[in-house]
Amino acid sequence: MKWKDQVRFVRQNMKKNKSRLFMTVLATAMGCAFLIVLASVGFGLQQSIVDKITGDRLVTAVDVWGKETNGKTLSVLNSEDIAYLRSVEHVKAVTYRNFVQQHLKPTVDGTVVSGGATIAVDFEAETKAGFGLSEGRLPRTADEIVIGYHVRETEPDSDETGQVSAATAQAKRQTAPAKEWIGKSMQLEVVQRVNGVEQKTPLTATVVGVAKKPSREWNKDNNIYIDEGLLQRIESITGTRLGAVFPQNASKEEPGKGMPKPLNEPRPYNGVQAIADNGQNVKAIGEQIRSAGYLNHSIANELEQVNMVFLIMKIGLVFVGTIAVLIASIGIFNTMTMAVTERAQDIGIMKAIGAHPSTIRRIFLLESGFIGLLGAIIGIVVSYALSIAVNAALPMLIQSFLNEQVPGDFRFSLIPPLLAVLAAVISLGVAVLSGARPAKRATQVDVLRALRRDV
Repeated sequence: MKWKDQVRFVRQNMKKNKSRLFMTVLATAMGCAFLIVLASVGFGLQQSIVDKITGDRLVTAVDVWGKETNGKTLSVLNSEDIAYLRSVEHVKAVTYRNFVQQHLKPTVDGTVVSGGATIAVDFEAETKAGFGLSEGRLPRTADEIVIGYHVRETEPDSDETGQVSAATAQAKRQTAPAKEWIGKSMQLEVVQRVNGVEQKTPLTATVVGVAKKPSREWNKDNNIYIDEGLLQRIESITGTRLGAVFPQNASKEEPGKGMPKPLNEPRPYNGVQAIADNGQNVKAIGEQIRSAGYLNHSIANELEQVNMVFLIMKIGLVFVGTIAVLIASIGIFNTMTMAVTERAQDIGIMKAIGAHPSTIRRIFLLESGFIGLLGAIIGIVVSYALSIAVNAALPMLIQSFLNEQVPGDFRFSLIPPLLAVLAAVISLGVAVLSGARPAKRATQVDVLRALRRDV
């Protein structure tokens, strides 16, 4: 019997008792859907919780604090090191924080900006790493800057006992927001010393953005962020790297000791971080750059433990869901056993005309496999529909009954393609195994008794 004939024979037999077939397929679909929906909770929570954590810069960042060269440890990196780190696979950005080595005495409309430092950053890399703005936009030219969220806040004045009154502290906290300075000009003053004589050069920059408020309440961001273009202008004025100023007694210093680096030397890069494209790749990046001599630190070990917890959780949920599919297999076994009994005469005829026992076994295995496959398809479709409904309805229910706002990107249920495939394989495998015993029984039917319809 050809394969096409076997499939046609199975289809004809499945149509003979549609109600029983429907209930068997329904049970299989319910078991498959239960498996997928249950496991999807684990995948959804991992994406919403773990991936949210691993997407944070604190987790995806690999701090590169030095490099070993010829047996020596260098704590400062240069542009070649930055280029190498950017070439490493799965590194989406390399950031640095170069502090200008002098106070630029910034003012806006005559108001002195106090407290913070002036930091040169790569805004493009910082954006990829998660540097956000609360207001405004990022700089597009060298004369545009971003200010910290708390740049207009000042420390409250203390009294003679060194204490700060609550009223004074509250008044200081209620200073005007930094966003009011967007579009205004900030006056900067660059100091250089030539032959012991101090010279001052004014610079003007436009405030175009305000950095995002730090997530930790005790962190105060009152810094001024500039780009490479403005840093180069400052360096060209001072004639030194990072705008450092020559000391007054420079001539008395030992050559090179305590002296600023001139422009003919490579620029040092401080606070270097290699940002991974995903928290899963942090450990591999750290190991790769460490083998190249770069000293680094990350929290990849803690991340592995968190992922292991969710992996165990997902395996447990899949196991529990598989039990539902196994329960549905009882219905498949019962259906196939009754099919063998009802089709005893057909089996006898096939044997009488010379059908091989393997062909008869294959026909019944095909039928049980079709039941499992059809149930899996229906179960997968239902599971995706339930997943969409749950993700849409639960946030509204939580907001209505618990008065809690759920983040917009939070997923309670997530069905990756691999989970759907796994559920289909489990359903199909269980269905075939359930039909194996009835199929074997079909090959043992006696021809004479079958033709007499006496099985």
